Amino acid sequence: MDNQVHNMTLLLCFVYEAESLGLPLIPPYMCEDSDHVVEFEHGMNYAVAGATTLSSQLLANEGIHNLVTNASFEVQLKWFKQSLPSICGVASDCRNKIGHSLILVGEIGGNDYYCLMQGGKSIDEIKSLVPLVVKTIVSTINELIGIGAQTLVVPGVLPLGCSADHLTIAQGSKNEEYDPTTSCLIWLNQLAEYHNQLLQKELNHIRELHSDVNIIYADYYNATMQIYRFPYKYGFINESLKTCCGGGGPFNYNSTALCGDKYATVCDEPYTYVNWDGVHFTEAAYKVIFEGLFHGPYTTPAFKSLCPLSSHVRI
Repeated sequence: MDNQVHNMTLLLCFVYEAESLGLPLIPPYMCEDSDHVVEFEHGMNYAVAGATTLSSQLLANEGIHNLVTNASFEVQLKWFKQSLPSICGVASDCRNKIGHSLILVGEIGGNDYYCLMQGGKSIDEIKSLVPLVVKTIVSTINELIGIGAQTLVVPGVLPLGCSADHLTIAQGSKNEEYDPTTSCLIWLNQLAEYHNQLLQKELNHIRELHSDVNIIYADYYNATMQIYRFPYKYGFINESLKTCCGGGGPFNYNSTALCGDKYATVCDEPYTYVNWDGVHFTEAAYKVIFEGLFHGPYTTPAFKSLCPLSSHVRI
């Protein structure tokens, strides 16, 4: 299960790892040309573009409507459970299959905060809902453990204050609200850090309750912030907050002329940019994040300590 329009970071990192190991890409559960994808030999992707952690009803209670999709995290979990009979048959076989699988739980949460921000909610109003977002993620993790999950990767959210779409919405913020080193919005990054702190606290509690289960926290935030703090170190010589593909504006992000629109333009050297289209990174940036997550210090416990083979793979 995963979300995104906002960020396919670890999903794409798994793509790099799969390709380096000669494995096929993970197919989507829902396809445009069929109701379901039933092949599960190498895994399944239940991600939906723009999906939120909170259900459509919970968001509606806050006066917010997700215009992209109503396939919340709850819906994705439901799909996963519904697909089990076609994957493994009887319950005992399913428990064994799930127990020998690596389950990616997210990244999820960023779209909730984007929708709330876009709906005009104040930072205090958004922050008040963070515990509910985290609680929903934790509830999903506990359900997965209950049906046999033994190894789960749980990402935190990205640095929201460095994202071109968020920065565009927040135009007009005071100069002192921007980090002098990165030019990212401080209060939005503090929101992301608050989410990640709560999530890690809950993951530690799950580890105490289920000592036999491997819970791997993927630190998207700091794996990405290394790029924003030192862009030239990684070859990103163009503006780190400006998109390569977009429809104009201070960050080359325009919600009425998104990348792919006839009015959008594309840069000549994408590998020198961090941001691709305002909500996704460039392939070059994803590779840096991949290295930090799979071969570096940005997972707890270290991913390579649980999957030694990955430590010998380079791209």
